[in-house]
Amino acid sequence: MTIDYDGWIILIGVLVAACCAIPGSWLVVRGMGMMGDAISHAVLPGIALGFMFSGSRSGGWMFLGAALSAAAAAVLTQTIHRWGRVERGAAMGLVFTTFFSLGLLLIVQTADSVDLDPNCVLYGSIELAPLDTLSMGGVDVPRMIVPLGLVLAANVLVTIVLYKELLASSFDAALATAQGFSARWLHLGLMVLTAATCVACFEAVGSIITVALLVAPPAAALLLTRHMRWVIVWATVLGSLAAVVGHVSAVTVPGWILAAPLDTSSAGMMAVAAAGIFLLVALVAPGRGVLMRRMAARRDAMQIAIEDALGLLFRLEERSVHASRAEVEELLRSDVRVGSRLGAVLGRLRRGALVALHQDTWRLTDHGRAEARTLVRAHRLWETYLAGHASIPDSHLHAAAERLEHVSDAAVAEALEAEVGQTRDDPHGRPIPPG
Repeated sequence: MTIDYDGWIILIGVLVAACCAIPGSWLVVRGMGMMGDAISHAVLPGIALGFMFSGSRSGGWMFLGAALSAAAAAVLTQTIHRWGRVERGAAMGLVFTTFFSLGLLLIVQTADSVDLDPNCVLYGSIELAPLDTLSMGGVDVPRMIVPLGLVLAANVLVTIVLYKELLASSFDAALATAQGFSARWLHLGLMVLTAATCVACFEAVGSIITVALLVAPPAAALLLTRHMRWVIVWATVLGSLAAVVGHVSAVTVPGWILAAPLDTSSAGMMAVAAAGIFLLVALVAPGRGVLMRRMAARRDAMQIAIEDALGLLFRLEERSVHASRAEVEELLRSDVRVGSRLGAVLGRLRRGALVALHQDTWRLTDHGRAEARTLVRAHRLWETYLAGHASIPDSHLHAAAERLEHVSDAAVAEALEAEVGQTRDDPHGRPIPPG
């Protein structure tokens, strides 16, 4: 692995990731993540026509033909969906499979006269890209940097200029149209932008990784944030990271496994890295990751168990019941249902100076009594409020109030007290603790 050669490959991969992140983010929030895959099939007729017209793969004919073909397919899909009242997925399948079949027929006609390599579209040629150079300011740079840079600049410019319009049309097309700009034309423009992005990326990395980078980084970004600007930023960062990790892994990992100087497809490893990054984010994303949600659920369950234990001790004290340590722990198991968390709950209560072990029984401290009074007060206020404002049988009031007491703060308690008026006892005749 050398900086001069592999550095260009990584740079091209990062440019591809940045190009795909912008339209990919808009597609994913619109629920159209697989549009890139569909466009990868639709470009085939344009590529074949470019070959037939120019007789070679050089120049911009392939790019122009593929871009026009993809744009035409996107427009035709929208037309069939809108005017033919055909479901969007069905319209997409109809148009893009037709274009793909047409492309195959055209390739058969040109195969004898033009050197066609399907690997160029499927797998790309990112490993060979540094060999195909042009001079810019006296420096030889890979030719692929030019179209990728132009497409990236176009994507950034369109997003900056039409950000509010794209945002409105992505989440509420009717509102966007009512505000004076056509959601339909914005959609078609986004399709054309996606088509140009796909075509620019195909020669470098192929359709497989292009589709992966259009979908995986934006999908991961949506797990990290819900602000569209930051979705685009995070998608660009994660896609670029996948490009770097993918190429480095392609060069080094096979040698580690087989103990031989081998490597594998950089484009394929970039796609694998993008999927791996998505899985990692899906596990650990704050608030939305699977592991984070489970940890939050466990914390909430522990907090609820602690609060229920405080409520139990307060009610025992209120009724002047002097239960032994074993009896209190049995009540915690049976009434509060702390189960295997009993030791952890009592440990948290003691460390928080909420309870103390006094003469072989658990007693509330002054701090714990104040916390418990607040919880019981919220519980009984909810029971009183629900009894007068909801058609809930008296036998179900306790269960409903038990859930609500854990999400009630001082402001909610004051509002409930204002609603129940001068009532000082709950529906079961128990006194409501003062605030």
